[in-house]
Amino acid sequence: MHSRYVCKEASQSDRFWCGVCAGQRNILITSALPYVNNVPHLGNIIGCVLSADCYARYCRSRGYNCIYVCGTDEYGTATETKALEEGLTCQEICDKYNAIHRDIYQWFDIDFDKFGRTPTWQQTEIAQGIYSVLEDAKQLVEQESQQLYSEAAGKFLADRFVTGTCPKCAYEDARGDQCDQCGNLLAAEDLINPKCKLTGTVPVLRPTKHVYLDLPSLTPQLQAYITSSSHAGGWSSNCVQVTNAWMRDGLKLRCITRDLKWGTPVPRPGYEDKVFYVWFDAPIGYISITANYTHDWKAWWQNPENVDLVQFMGKDNVPFHTVIFPATLLGTRQPWTLMKSISVTEYLNYEGGKFSKSRGVGVFGNDAKDTGIPNVHAQVWRYFLLSNRPETSDTDFKWSDLAAKNNSELLANLGNFVNRSLSFAASRQAPCFLPAYLYDGVIPAGTAEAAQPAIAELNGRVGPLVEQYVAALEKIKLKEGIRLVMAISAAGNKFFQDTTPWVVVKENKEHCGALINACAGLCVLLAALVEPYMPSITRKVLEQLKWAPEDARLSDGLISKAGAVHTIVPEGHHMGQPQVLFRTIPKEEEEALRTQFAGSQADRASGAASTGASAGAAAAGSAQSSASSSKAPGKAKGDKGGGKGKKADARPVDLSLLDLRVGVIRKAERHPDADSLYVEEVDCGEAEPRTVVSGLAKFIPLEAMQGKRVVLVANLKPANMRGVKSQAMVLAATSPDGTRVELVEPPESAAPGERVTADGFEAEPEEQLNPKKKQFEQIQPDLLTNADCLACYKGLPLKCKAGPCKVASIVGGGIK
Repeated sequence: MHSRYVCKEASQSDRFWCGVCAGQRNILITSALPYVNNVPHLGNIIGCVLSADCYARYCRSRGYNCIYVCGTDEYGTATETKALEEGLTCQEICDKYNAIHRDIYQWFDIDFDKFGRTPTWQQTEIAQGIYSVLEDAKQLVEQESQQLYSEAAGKFLADRFVTGTCPKCAYEDARGDQCDQCGNLLAAEDLINPKCKLTGTVPVLRPTKHVYLDLPSLTPQLQAYITSSSHAGGWSSNCVQVTNAWMRDGLKLRCITRDLKWGTPVPRPGYEDKVFYVWFDAPIGYISITANYTHDWKAWWQNPENVDLVQFMGKDNVPFHTVIFPATLLGTRQPWTLMKSISVTEYLNYEGGKFSKSRGVGVFGNDAKDTGIPNVHAQVWRYFLLSNRPETSDTDFKWSDLAAKNNSELLANLGNFVNRSLSFAASRQAPCFLPAYLYDGVIPAGTAEAAQPAIAELNGRVGPLVEQYVAALEKIKLKEGIRLVMAISAAGNKFFQDTTPWVVVKENKEHCGALINACAGLCVLLAALVEPYMPSITRKVLEQLKWAPEDARLSDGLISKAGAVHTIVPEGHHMGQPQVLFRTIPKEEEEALRTQFAGSQADRASGAASTGASAGAAAAGSAQSSASSSKAPGKAKGDKGGGKGKKADARPVDLSLLDLRVGVIRKAERHPDADSLYVEEVDCGEAEPRTVVSGLAKFIPLEAMQGKRVVLVANLKPANMRGVKSQAMVLAATSPDGTRVELVEPPESAAPGERVTADGFEAEPEEQLNPKKKQFEQIQPDLLTNADCLACYKGLPLKCKAGPCKVASIVGGGIK
């Protein structure tokens, strides 16, 4: 029998087992380790730690034996870069930001079993141990390769110390390890026009030796694991798509060492100046953090028959967890616990643009904590993020949505039902014709025969909804779960309104008492159901009811009473004092928040939020007509989008910046050096056709491209893509599940060169977009197809003189 672990949160001292329990569900939960070099924003929080916390709380409430581990990922070039920026040592940077992360997660009510760090002796021991086993199993290969070397800095450059143009999408500020624009993983030496991030100089290639994981030899085992686990664990379609793309393209040797100082040392002669690559090292942090939590860590991590590993992350982390990490563990030929279920989120955008840690744009964890408005407490943030969780497609954070969800859902639905029910039960004031007190905080009996038909109807609604809630949470459908909670609360409000207890009490106090008993029982049930989402609200409701927390867990017994809510609270139970759970966020506070958090964090810190250019961009979505009417005047014909003039900087970032034109593909052929690319000659009404390189080869047959009318973005900066200069970009829509791509097509009668616009955004476009300002990246999230397959910007159809532009069949697809 494993000894029971008593955590510091002593209120639930029987919650945790250090080891695995026979005959129980043992669930090991992880969330992607956040980089320590930055403050997490709302997108990071919902994508990883908050979603995992919600699921872990549900598992604990159901009585499953589970542990939830996370921690800061502290090794690698990201830390070295941040240390250089701030003039601190790597250790000082890690200490500083680890404390910031801890403080933010504590405020958000994230209840880790262990929140650790990667630089520990357990990390070194376990990572080096895995390396040694892989080496003994002949799964590692040493190769000499050409790596970028900075003569000015006097050292080989790790990937993140190199920037340049992405060879896949032509994004000009791609990192050496991954492109933030298209999400593809890269090798630094493949970047076009690379530069050293430390010195700004052009690096040169020099030979160096590194160790590689032999992924090709592991492919059969890995494919068998993916096929089995993706089915058994119910992997989401976006996760399966990304994973299958990696496997379909063929796995290559993957380098696991780097020329760095800050990291786990490589136990190999001649590698004294090298460390493990973060891709190899960081996932092992899950194991080492567990080892810091319990000495019995192998019972969790080397017990695949009895432990389910469930992992949470954003979509950019998928291949590391479905391909690289499992392959690493499979290569050891040891019985590691491999991931069964994975919960992946898309991106949470900010007021029509993108959250950006590097530019400080959006609401960050410390911002949410420091709003200064008591009405917007952590539970409101948790509710908004989880109910708006981007499970299948990108979603948008807007201050107006936060206020609306607080006011119309939390306050008017959940808060209203709980407060009305408990206030009535606690009332001492009786109608004048009744000689006795009303209920005075003592729950009446729920047995009055006259009330049973109405109570039966309520039970008939609530029981099935609770069953659906449990089914949703078992499948990690967190967004669906909270929707069902609010549906149950709405059923309670309808019951209270339809049965009119304030009228019934004048005629029959026992009849009214039974109605109030059912409402009180539903309050207990709601407290249990909402706990994974808003634990502090659960605590407040239970305090008002004087109900023991252990009796409000989602046990089989409580769930069975969901169809009999009038049997949950016994007659004579003494409750506490009701209090308001939520308060209104008035319009002026909503506007104050939007203004307070406009611009970047740097702008806000310097007091420039009211005049920062980003503030205008954030507000553009709510002022389209006034913004569009002010764009054209004062713009000189020769002004370029990258100009430094005040008028160019003040212009809102919206569709009118784009020079969208009708084009006709006169000729399309495969790129001579890239199987995934087409090279097209496109007539867009100019003297000569434009050459366009597009990544459509995997989705649209070559013959289907010939003669197609398309929509071009004609004012992008030309980019060299695998030796071919691309002079524009073709717009296409991707289905929400990522499996289909369709061209955005103008009407057949549209002439080449016709301008494509949307109502209210007809101002003169920029002559050329400035890639450093990432204007297209800010506009793109609002380009979507609607229910009629029309291509739209902010819901407005894209159209030319001949009519609207559309796709063949994709609904709700993002346009890129």
